[in-house]
Amino acid sequence: MSFEGSSLVDWTAYNQARSELGAGFVRILGYFREDGVKSVIAIESAMRANNAAALVIPAHTLKGEARQFGAEPLGMLAEKIENIGRDCVEAQDTPEEALSPVARLRPLFEETLTLLEREASPVVAVRRPTGGGFGRRSVPAGM
Repeated sequence: MSFEGSSLVDWTAYNQARSELGAGFVRILGYFREDGVKSVIAIESAMRANNAAALVIPAHTLKGEARQFGAEPLGMLAEKIENIGRDCVEAQDTPEEALSPVARLRPLFEETLTLLEREASPVVAVRRPTGGGFGRRSVPAGM
């Protein structure tokens, strides 16, 4: 089952990662879930503490891991948070500018992760063809 209509994941990049990682793909996607949850929590905590420096590393980690799986919008949002954190550290300023991106981070992470895991699931819904099809007899209307 493919979610090609989704703009949250570049499925070409996703499939390339899946091909390159082979049998370890699902395990590494599990690491992305674990690391991603930790990163989101760390970013939210840094924001609550008004600590720009504490935004940088978890946002950087999330950015790289998201892009590995083709989750470009998530990667871009994490990069924005990372850059705000870096700029605030350099300017010795507080990260109020990051409030809106940080508020959008958790919902985007969760929605993206749902798509990635659904696509990686070995249990795939089977669509039955309507009408005939190979090995199936079409039944005329009214019978």
